[in-house]
Amino acid sequence: MDYSDVSTIAAWVTEQGLKGASESELMTGFCSACRNAGLRIDRGLALMDTLHPVHEGRAFRWDSEEIVETEFEYGPSGTGEAAASWQRSSFYYLWSGNEREVRRRIGFGDPIDFSQLDKIAEAGHTDYIAIMHRFAEAGTIGEMDCFFSNFSTKHPEGFSDHDLAILRKLVPVLGLAIKCIALGRIARTIAEVYLGEDAARQVMEGKISRGKSERISAALWFSDLLNYTKISDRVPPEEIIPLLNDYSEVVISAIHEAGGNVLKLIGDGVLAIFKGEVPAETCRAALKAEALLRQKLGELNAERKAGDRPTTDVYIGLHIGDVFYGNIGSQDRLDFTVIGPAVNEVSRIASMCRSVDLNLLISSDFAAAIPEEQRGAIACVGRYALRGVQRAQELYTLDGARLNA
Repeated sequence: MDYSDVSTIAAWVTEQGLKGASESELMTGFCSACRNAGLRIDRGLALMDTLHPVHEGRAFRWDSEEIVETEFEYGPSGTGEAAASWQRSSFYYLWSGNEREVRRRIGFGDPIDFSQLDKIAEAGHTDYIAIMHRFAEAGTIGEMDCFFSNFSTKHPEGFSDHDLAILRKLVPVLGLAIKCIALGRIARTIAEVYLGEDAARQVMEGKISRGKSERISAALWFSDLLNYTKISDRVPPEEIIPLLNDYSEVVISAIHEAGGNVLKLIGDGVLAIFKGEVPAETCRAALKAEALLRQKLGELNAERKAGDRPTTDVYIGLHIGDVFYGNIGSQDRLDFTVIGPAVNEVSRIASMCRSVDLNLLISSDFAAAIPEEQRGAIACVGRYALRGVQRAQELYTLDGARLNA
Protein backbone atom coordinates (compact mmCIF):
# COMPACT_ATOMS: atom_id res chain seq x y z
CA MET A 1 0.00 0.00 0.00
CA ASP A 2 1.50 3.33 -1.01
CA TYR A 3 0.66 6.88 -0.06
CA SER A 4 -1.41 7.50 -3.20
CA ASP A 5 -3.83 4.91 -1.80
CA VAL A 6 -3.99 6.93 1.42
CA SER A 7 -5.21 9.97 -0.50
CA THR A 8 -7.75 7.90 -2.44
CA ILE A 9 -9.20 6.27 0.69
CA ALA A 10 -9.25 9.54 2.63
CA ALA A 11 -11.07 11.24 -0.24
CA TRP A 12 -13.63 8.40 -0.38
CA VAL A 13 -14.30 8.54 3.37
CA THR A 14 -14.67 12.33 3.22
CA GLU A 15 -17.08 12.15 0.30
CA GLN A 16 -19.20 9.45 1.97
CA GLY A 17 -19.29 11.42 5.21
CA LEU A 18 -20.51 14.51 3.37
CA LYS A 19 -23.14 12.43 1.56
CA GLY A 20 -24.47 11.11 4.85
CA ALA A 21 -23.51 7.44 4.54
CA SER A 22 -24.26 5.43 7.67
CA GLU A 23 -21.54 4.71 10.20
CA SER A 24 -21.53 1.00 9.35
CA GLU A 25 -21.22 1.79 5.64
CA LEU A 26 -18.25 4.05 6.40
CA MET A 27 -16.58 1.41 8.57
CA THR A 28 -17.14 -1.39 6.06
CA GLY A 29 -15.99 0.69 3.09
CA PHE A 30 -12.95 1.99 4.94
CA CYS A 31 -11.70 -1.40 6.11
CA SER A 32 -12.42 -3.09 2.77
CA ALA A 33 -10.59 -0.35 0.85
CA CYS A 34 -7.59 -0.54 3.18
CA ARG A 35 -7.41 -4.32 2.87
CA ASN A 36 -7.78 -4.24 -0.91
CA ALA A 37 -4.93 -1.72 -1.09
CA GLY A 38 -2.63 -4.07 0.84
CA LEU A 39 -3.06 -3.07 4.48
CA ARG A 40 -3.06 -6.18 6.69
CA ILE A 41 -6.48 -5.70 8.31
CA ASP A 42 -8.67 -8.71 9.12
CA ARG A 43 -10.96 -7.18 11.71
CA GLY A 44 -11.89 -3.66 12.80
CA LEU A 45 -14.12 -2.06 15.41
CA ALA A 46 -15.11 1.58 15.91
CA LEU A 47 -17.28 3.00 18.67
CA MET A 48 -18.34 6.31 20.08
CA ASP A 49 -20.65 7.35 22.89
CA THR A 50 -23.75 9.27 21.92
CA LEU A 51 -26.46 11.42 23.53
CA HIS A 52 -29.53 9.23 23.90
CA PRO A 53 -32.02 8.59 26.73
CA VAL A 54 -31.47 4.80 26.57
CA HIS A 55 -28.27 3.96 24.69
CA GLU A 56 -24.83 5.07 25.78
CA GLY A 57 -23.25 4.65 22.38
CA ARG A 58 -22.98 2.82 19.07
CA ALA A 59 -20.32 0.45 17.75
CA PHE A 60 -19.50 -0.77 14.24
CA ARG A 61 -17.59 -3.97 13.49
CA TRP A 62 -16.05 -5.27 10.27
CA ASP A 63 -14.59 -8.69 9.63
CA SER A 64 -12.89 -9.76 6.40
CA GLU A 65 -14.58 -13.17 6.67
CA GLU A 66 -18.09 -11.75 7.19
CA ILE A 67 -20.08 -10.03 4.46
CA VAL A 68 -22.84 -8.65 6.71
CA GLU A 69 -22.33 -5.19 8.21
CA THR A 70 -22.47 -5.33 12.01
CA GLU A 71 -23.56 -2.44 14.17
CA PHE A 72 -24.95 -2.43 17.67
CA GLU A 73 -25.99 -0.06 20.42
CA TYR A 74 -24.76 -0.50 23.97
CA GLY A 75 -26.32 0.60 27.22
CA PRO A 76 -24.86 2.32 30.28
CA SER A 77 -21.43 1.04 31.32
CA GLY A 78 -21.27 2.66 34.75
CA THR A 79 -22.46 -0.24 36.92
CA GLY A 80 -22.47 -4.01 37.20
CA GLU A 81 -20.96 -6.38 34.67
CA ALA A 82 -21.03 -3.72 31.94
CA ALA A 83 -18.77 -1.51 34.07
CA ALA A 84 -16.42 -4.40 34.82
CA SER A 85 -16.19 -5.30 31.12
CA TRP A 86 -15.54 -1.69 30.16
CA GLN A 87 -12.79 -1.35 32.75
CA ARG A 88 -11.04 -4.45 31.38
CA SER A 89 -11.01 -3.09 27.84
CA SER A 90 -8.15 -1.52 25.93
CA PHE A 91 -10.36 1.52 25.31
CA TYR A 92 -10.75 2.14 29.03
CA TYR A 93 -6.98 1.79 29.42
CA LEU A 94 -6.52 4.58 26.87
CA TRP A 95 -9.38 6.74 28.12
CA SER A 96 -8.20 6.67 31.73
CA GLY A 97 -4.52 7.29 30.91
CA ASN A 98 -2.35 9.50 28.75
CA GLU A 99 -1.63 7.20 25.80
CA ARG A 100 -3.35 7.46 22.43
CA GLU A 101 -2.77 3.88 21.32
CA VAL A 102 -1.91 0.49 22.74
CA ARG A 103 -0.64 -2.53 20.84
CA ARG A 104 -0.55 -6.20 21.70
CA ARG A 105 1.37 -8.63 19.47
CA ILE A 106 -0.75 -11.50 20.76
CA GLY A 107 0.77 -14.02 18.37
CA PHE A 108 4.28 -13.26 19.55
CA GLY A 109 4.03 -13.55 23.33
CA ASP A 110 2.49 -10.21 24.36
CA PRO A 111 0.09 -10.44 27.32
CA ILE A 112 -3.58 -11.06 26.67
CA ASP A 113 -4.63 -8.56 29.33
CA PHE A 114 -7.65 -6.81 27.81
CA SER A 115 -11.19 -8.10 27.38
CA GLN A 116 -11.91 -9.80 24.04
CA LEU A 117 -8.20 -10.29 23.30
CA ASP A 118 -8.49 -13.98 24.18
CA LYS A 119 -11.25 -14.46 21.60
CA ILE A 120 -9.32 -12.50 19.00
CA ALA A 121 -6.26 -14.67 19.63
CA GLU A 122 -8.34 -17.88 19.46
CA ALA A 123 -9.64 -16.74 16.05
CA GLY A 124 -6.06 -16.75 14.75
CA HIS A 125 -5.17 -13.07 14.96
CA THR A 126 -1.54 -12.26 15.64
CA ASP A 127 -1.47 -8.49 16.19
CA TYR A 128 -3.88 -5.94 17.69
CA ILE A 129 -3.85 -2.17 18.02
CA ALA A 130 -6.38 0.10 19.77
CA ILE A 131 -6.46 3.83 19.05
CA MET A 132 -8.23 6.69 20.81
CA HIS A 133 -8.86 10.17 19.44
CA ARG A 134 -10.03 12.43 22.25
CA PHE A 135 -12.20 15.46 21.43
CA ALA A 136 -11.52 18.92 22.79
CA GLU A 137 -14.16 20.46 25.05
CA ALA A 138 -15.68 22.44 22.17
CA GLY A 139 -16.18 19.21 20.23
CA THR A 140 -17.70 17.22 23.09
CA ILE A 141 -21.43 16.61 23.51
CA GLY A 142 -22.51 14.83 26.66
CA GLU A 143 -20.45 11.65 26.98
CA MET A 144 -19.40 11.79 23.34
CA ASP A 145 -15.83 12.79 24.04
CA CYS A 146 -13.73 10.19 22.15
CA PHE A 147 -13.57 8.15 18.98
CA PHE A 148 -12.28 4.64 19.67
CA SER A 149 -11.12 2.10 17.11
CA ASN A 150 -9.18 -1.13 17.07
CA PHE A 151 -7.78 -3.29 14.31
CA SER A 152 -6.28 -6.77 14.22
CA THR A 153 -4.60 -8.99 11.66
CA LYS A 154 -4.00 -12.70 11.06
CA HIS A 155 -0.86 -12.04 9.04
CA PRO A 156 2.00 -14.32 10.22
CA GLU A 157 4.21 -11.29 10.78
CA GLY A 158 1.54 -9.07 12.31
CA PHE A 159 1.27 -5.40 11.39
CA SER A 160 4.29 -3.81 9.78
CA ASP A 161 5.53 -0.37 10.80
CA HIS A 162 4.22 0.84 7.43
CA ASP A 163 0.77 -0.57 8.20
CA LEU A 164 0.64 1.30 11.50
CA ALA A 165 1.83 4.53 9.89
CA ILE A 166 -0.98 4.27 7.32
CA LEU A 167 -3.58 3.61 10.03
CA ARG A 168 -2.41 6.62 12.02
CA LYS A 169 -2.97 8.81 8.95
CA LEU A 170 -6.35 7.38 7.92
CA VAL A 171 -8.19 6.64 11.18
CA PRO A 172 -8.64 10.34 12.10
CA VAL A 173 -10.42 10.87 8.77
CA LEU A 174 -12.71 7.92 9.51
CA GLY A 175 -13.35 9.27 13.02
CA LEU A 176 -14.28 12.69 11.71
CA ALA A 177 -16.70 11.24 9.16
CA ILE A 178 -18.38 8.97 11.73
CA LYS A 179 -18.60 11.86 14.19
CA CYS A 180 -20.28 13.97 11.51
CA ILE A 181 -22.95 11.31 10.95
CA ALA A 182 -23.33 10.76 14.70
CA LEU A 183 -23.97 14.46 15.29
CA GLY A 184 -26.82 14.39 12.78
CA ARG A 185 -28.25 11.34 14.53
CA ILE A 186 -27.96 13.07 17.92
CA ALA A 187 -29.75 16.16 16.58
CA ARG A 188 -32.63 14.01 15.33
CA THR A 189 -32.78 12.07 18.60
CA ILE A 190 -32.89 15.20 20.73
CA ALA A 191 -35.56 16.73 18.51
CA GLU A 192 -37.73 13.58 18.64
CA VAL A 193 -37.34 13.13 22.39
CA TYR A 194 -38.22 16.72 23.27
CA LEU A 195 -40.54 17.71 20.42
CA GLY A 196 -42.15 14.44 19.33
CA GLU A 197 -41.56 12.49 16.14
CA ASP A 198 -43.70 14.51 13.72
CA ALA A 199 -42.70 17.93 15.07
CA ALA A 200 -39.05 16.84 15.07
CA ARG A 201 -39.28 15.76 11.45
CA GLN A 202 -40.69 19.11 10.44
CA VAL A 203 -38.07 21.03 12.42
CA MET A 204 -35.25 18.92 10.94
CA GLU A 205 -36.65 19.65 7.49
CA GLY A 206 -36.08 23.34 8.18
CA LYS A 207 -39.49 24.55 9.37
CA ILE A 208 -38.13 26.70 12.18
CA SER A 209 -39.26 30.19 11.19
CA ARG A 210 -41.22 31.94 13.92
CA GLY A 211 -44.91 32.18 13.08
CA LYS A 212 -44.68 29.56 10.32
CA SER A 213 -47.59 27.19 10.81
CA GLU A 214 -50.22 25.22 8.92
CA ARG A 215 -53.88 24.72 9.54
CA ILE A 216 -54.70 21.07 10.09
CA SER A 217 -57.66 19.01 11.22
CA ALA A 218 -56.77 16.57 13.97
CA ALA A 219 -58.16 14.48 16.76
CA LEU A 220 -56.91 15.96 20.03
CA TRP A 221 -55.99 14.11 23.21
CA PHE A 222 -55.46 15.63 26.62
CA SER A 223 -54.86 13.43 29.65
CA ASP A 224 -53.92 13.88 33.30
CA LEU A 225 -53.24 11.64 36.27
CA LEU A 226 -56.01 11.22 38.82
CA ASN A 227 -55.21 12.65 42.27
CA TYR A 228 -51.61 13.40 41.33
CA THR A 229 -51.39 16.32 43.80
CA LYS A 230 -52.68 14.18 46.70
CA ILE A 231 -50.34 11.34 45.80
CA SER A 232 -47.32 13.64 45.59
CA ASP A 233 -48.18 15.07 49.02
CA ARG A 234 -48.29 11.69 50.76
CA VAL A 235 -45.50 9.66 49.13
CA PRO A 236 -41.74 10.15 49.66
CA PRO A 237 -40.20 12.67 47.25
CA GLU A 238 -37.96 10.01 45.69
CA GLU A 239 -41.11 8.14 44.57
CA ILE A 240 -42.51 11.05 42.53
CA ILE A 241 -40.23 10.85 39.49
CA PRO A 242 -40.53 7.04 39.14
CA LEU A 243 -44.32 7.36 39.40
CA LEU A 244 -44.43 10.03 36.70
CA ASN A 245 -42.09 8.02 34.51
CA ASP A 246 -44.13 4.82 34.87
CA TYR A 247 -47.44 6.47 33.98
CA SER A 248 -45.95 8.68 31.26
CA GLU A 249 -44.48 5.57 29.66
CA VAL A 250 -47.84 3.81 29.34
CA VAL A 251 -49.63 6.93 28.11
CA ILE A 252 -47.00 7.94 25.55
CA SER A 253 -46.37 4.41 24.28
CA ALA A 254 -50.12 3.87 23.77
CA ILE A 255 -50.40 7.11 21.77
CA HIS A 256 -47.38 6.28 19.63
CA GLU A 257 -48.49 2.71 18.96
CA ALA A 258 -51.82 4.05 17.70
CA GLY A 259 -50.13 6.52 15.35
CA GLY A 260 -50.45 9.69 17.43
CA ASN A 261 -47.89 12.38 18.18
CA VAL A 262 -47.22 13.66 21.68
CA LEU A 263 -46.65 17.42 21.58
CA LYS A 264 -46.38 18.42 25.22
CA LEU A 265 -45.78 17.01 28.68
CA ILE A 266 -47.28 19.51 31.11
CA GLY A 267 -46.42 18.21 34.56
CA ASP A 268 -48.50 15.04 34.72
CA GLY A 269 -50.52 16.08 31.65
CA VAL A 270 -50.09 14.98 28.03
CA LEU A 271 -51.24 16.81 24.90
CA ALA A 272 -51.25 14.74 21.71
CA ILE A 273 -52.71 14.85 18.21
CA PHE A 274 -53.77 12.28 15.65
CA LYS A 275 -53.31 13.74 12.18
CA GLY A 276 -55.13 12.62 9.06
CA GLU A 277 -57.34 13.67 6.20
CA VAL A 278 -60.28 11.48 7.26
CA PRO A 279 -61.86 12.46 10.62
CA ALA A 280 -63.27 8.98 11.21
CA GLU A 281 -59.76 7.50 10.92
CA THR A 282 -58.15 10.00 13.30
CA CYS A 283 -60.91 9.33 15.83
CA ARG A 284 -60.45 5.59 15.40
CA ALA A 285 -56.74 6.00 16.11
CA ALA A 286 -57.41 8.06 19.26
CA LEU A 287 -59.85 5.43 20.55
CA LYS A 288 -57.31 2.71 19.80
CA ALA A 289 -54.77 4.62 21.89
CA GLU A 290 -57.30 4.86 24.73
CA ALA A 291 -57.92 1.10 24.61
CA LEU A 292 -54.19 0.36 24.55
CA LEU A 293 -53.69 2.67 27.51
CA ARG A 294 -56.33 0.88 29.60
CA GLN A 295 -54.62 -2.44 28.93
CA LYS A 296 -51.17 -1.07 29.79
CA LEU A 297 -52.56 0.75 32.81
CA GLY A 298 -54.04 -2.45 34.21
CA GLU A 299 -50.68 -4.21 33.91
CA LEU A 300 -48.79 -1.29 35.43
CA ASN A 301 -51.15 -0.92 38.39
CA ALA A 302 -50.99 -4.65 39.12
CA GLU A 303 -47.20 -4.48 39.09
CA ARG A 304 -47.05 -1.40 41.31
CA LYS A 305 -49.58 -2.83 43.78
CA ALA A 306 -47.49 -5.98 44.04
CA GLY A 307 -44.55 -3.77 45.01
CA ASP A 308 -46.68 -1.82 47.53
CA ARG A 309 -46.24 1.36 45.49
CA PRO A 310 -48.95 4.01 44.91
CA THR A 311 -51.26 3.59 41.91
CA THR A 312 -53.58 5.92 40.07
CA ASP A 313 -55.74 6.27 36.97
CA VAL A 314 -55.56 8.42 33.84
CA TYR A 315 -58.43 10.60 32.74
CA ILE A 316 -58.70 11.64 29.12
CA GLY A 317 -60.49 14.24 27.03
CA LEU A 318 -60.92 13.64 23.28
CA HIS A 319 -61.93 16.28 20.77
CA ILE A 320 -61.57 16.97 17.07
CA GLY A 321 -61.17 20.25 15.25
CA ASP A 322 -59.00 22.60 13.23
CA VAL A 323 -55.80 23.86 14.84
CA PHE A 324 -52.71 25.79 13.80
CA TYR A 325 -49.62 23.57 13.91
CA GLY A 326 -46.21 25.20 13.89
CA ASN A 327 -43.72 27.53 15.56
CA ILE A 328 -44.89 29.91 18.26
CA GLY A 329 -42.68 31.95 20.56
CA SER A 330 -39.93 34.56 20.60
CA GLN A 331 -36.85 34.91 18.45
CA ASP A 332 -34.82 33.13 21.13
CA ARG A 333 -37.27 30.44 22.26
CA LEU A 334 -39.76 28.64 20.03
CA ASP A 335 -42.25 25.87 20.64
CA PHE A 336 -43.54 23.60 17.88
CA THR A 337 -47.09 22.91 18.98
CA VAL A 338 -50.79 23.37 18.22
CA ILE A 339 -52.92 26.38 19.11
CA GLY A 340 -56.55 27.25 18.63
CA PRO A 341 -59.89 27.06 20.46
CA ALA A 342 -60.00 23.28 20.02
CA VAL A 343 -56.86 22.90 22.15
CA ASN A 344 -58.45 24.86 24.98
CA GLU A 345 -61.65 22.83 24.66
CA VAL A 346 -59.95 19.42 24.91
CA SER A 347 -58.14 20.41 28.12
CA ARG A 348 -61.43 21.62 29.64
CA ILE A 349 -63.17 18.41 28.60
CA ALA A 350 -60.44 16.36 30.30
CA SER A 351 -60.75 18.39 33.50
CA MET A 352 -64.52 17.61 33.61
CA CYS A 353 -63.73 13.91 34.12
CA ARG A 354 -63.21 14.43 37.84
CA SER A 355 -66.57 16.20 38.21
CA VAL A 356 -68.55 13.41 36.55
CA ASP A 357 -66.42 10.52 37.92
CA LEU A 358 -65.41 9.19 34.48
CA ASN A 359 -61.98 8.42 33.07
CA LEU A 360 -62.95 9.38 29.52
CA LEU A 361 -65.00 12.22 28.06
CA ILE A 362 -65.59 12.78 24.37
CA SER A 363 -66.78 15.98 22.72
CA SER A 364 -69.90 16.03 20.60
CA ASP A 365 -67.79 16.82 17.51
CA PHE A 366 -65.60 13.78 18.19
CA ALA A 367 -68.65 11.60 18.81
CA ALA A 368 -70.16 12.69 15.49
CA ALA A 369 -66.95 11.76 13.67
CA ILE A 370 -66.55 8.31 15.25
CA PRO A 371 -66.86 5.46 12.72
CA GLU A 372 -70.44 4.22 12.61
CA GLU A 373 -69.58 0.72 13.85
CA GLN A 374 -68.14 2.21 17.07
CA ARG A 375 -70.95 4.61 17.89
CA GLY A 376 -72.95 1.95 19.73
CA ALA A 377 -70.25 1.87 22.40
CA ILE A 378 -70.67 5.53 23.39
CA ALA A 379 -73.23 7.13 25.67
CA CYS A 380 -74.16 10.74 26.35
CA VAL A 381 -73.47 11.86 29.91
CA GLY A 382 -75.11 15.28 29.70
CA ARG A 383 -74.71 18.83 28.52
CA TYR A 384 -72.02 20.89 30.24
CA ALA A 385 -70.66 24.41 30.20
CA LEU A 386 -66.86 24.30 29.95
CA ARG A 387 -64.79 26.94 31.68
CA GLY A 388 -63.42 29.45 29.15
CA VAL A 389 -65.52 27.97 26.32
CA GLN A 390 -68.44 30.01 25.02
CA ARG A 391 -70.82 27.23 24.06
CA ALA A 392 -72.10 24.44 26.29
CA GLN A 393 -71.96 21.03 24.66
CA GLU A 394 -73.00 17.46 25.16
CA LEU A 395 -70.24 15.13 26.33
CA TYR A 396 -70.02 11.39 25.76
CA THR A 397 -68.10 8.45 27.14
CA LEU A 398 -67.54 4.78 26.42
CA ASP A 399 -69.71 2.29 28.27
CA GLY A 400 -67.93 1.12 31.41
CA ALA A 401 -65.67 4.14 31.78
CA ARG A 402 -65.17 4.97 35.47
CA LEU A 403 -62.41 6.55 37.48
CA ASN A 404 -60.47 4.18 39.71
CA ALA A 405 -58.08 5.50 42.34
